Amino acid sequence: MSKIAVIGAGVTGINAAYFLAKKGHQVTIFENEKYAGMATSFSNGAQISACNSETWTNLEIVSRGLKSMFKSDAPLYIRPFPDFSDLSGTFSKYMWLSEFFFTSLSGNHKKNSEKIFSMALKSRELYLKIIEEENLEFDFLQKGILQFFESESDLEKAYLKKGWIESMGVEWDRLSFEEIIELEPALANNKSIVGGIYTKSDATGDIHKYCVELGKVLETKYSVIFKYGQPVQDILGQDRPIVVTSNYEHTFDKVVISAGVTTEQFKKKFGDNFRIYPAKGYSITIDMDEESQKAAPFVSLKDESNKLVCSRLGSRLRVAGTVELDGYNKDIRENRVKPLLKWVNNIFPKISTENFLPWTGLRPMTPNMLPVVQASKRRNIYYNSGHGILGWTLGTSTAKSISDLISD
Repeated sequence: MSKIAVIGAGVTGINAAYFLAKKGHQVTIFENEKYAGMATSFSNGAQISACNSETWTNLEIVSRGLKSMFKSDAPLYIRPFPDFSDLSGTFSKYMWLSEFFFTSLSGNHKKNSEKIFSMALKSRELYLKIIEEENLEFDFLQKGILQFFESESDLEKAYLKKGWIESMGVEWDRLSFEEIIELEPALANNKSIVGGIYTKSDATGDIHKYCVELGKVLETKYSVIFKYGQPVQDILGQDRPIVVTSNYEHTFDKVVISAGVTTEQFKKKFGDNFRIYPAKGYSITIDMDEESQKAAPFVSLKDESNKLVCSRLGSRLRVAGTVELDGYNKDIRENRVKPLLKWVNNIFPKISTENFLPWTGLRPMTPNMLPVVQASKRRNIYYNSGHGILGWTLGTSTAKSISDLISD
């Protein structure tokens, strides 16, 4: 049995600790915050979207990004100008963008997407197994994800992927407007919808609740030690890594780094060859009264025209979207929140948005959108990070892979 440290108690770290502990390792988790799942794993779009995991590394996305560079409220916003107060951060952003661009030109979009689909399908199966074995409650619903379109051309373009998508064992069912309303009556008043794509086996759940509940299981059932409120300042040592915090220093056999966007700092120290940059996202969580709950959807939605997702979490409604490439800033900007509220008011006018909580998080994204699941150049250091917008979707699959790599 090895003594293993996991840095980060978000969804990737908490899952890594789970699979390592099940293999009999003695696990200690270090987390900056006072509780699990408080940073990027706090308030995402809630979708475990195995069938909607295609990467963005194609020229259409690049073109869309270039067109929106100067629109601060665009779904995909890239701040184009350098920040002279942070030249190092500006350089990192431009390097990340150049790698994303060249990845889009490389022709590897399909190959990379297929890797993601494979991981996502495995991950969904593992979530179902964990829910059953550990009896977790986190507002989980497996009612599928419905992409709806307001443009016939966009719907046709999406439907043309059917053969490729389904060849990987993924669902891709086309629905007419009438079939959409039969599936989800809450959309009945939106006459601009022309059709949709439905993936019935996809699921939703509260990622923060999942991290908290699995954390309790890890402590009580698997004797995992949690060091909350203890940011890791350094990792020293050669053969056996030494984890250093402000008031703690201990030697471990191995270390797993699942530290979100701060993984980049450790990567630089150890000279590893990958790049992670923050893809800032926004969400609002609406506390619904009884009347609002009657008007809210149960099927999780993906609005392709506005690039937003919507999920029901018990008596709450989560709406999330937008990608902003602007460094490590975590300010909640009003012009990024307003489109989310406007969307709810337009699509579901009977839902009251009086009580809502805005949130923003920095998603750790690699230029090719593939997560970093590998050993470091430094002996006995491992990474499980860089999942970007798919941390919730891929969380169990990559955690199982890194635990297998370490144990083998």
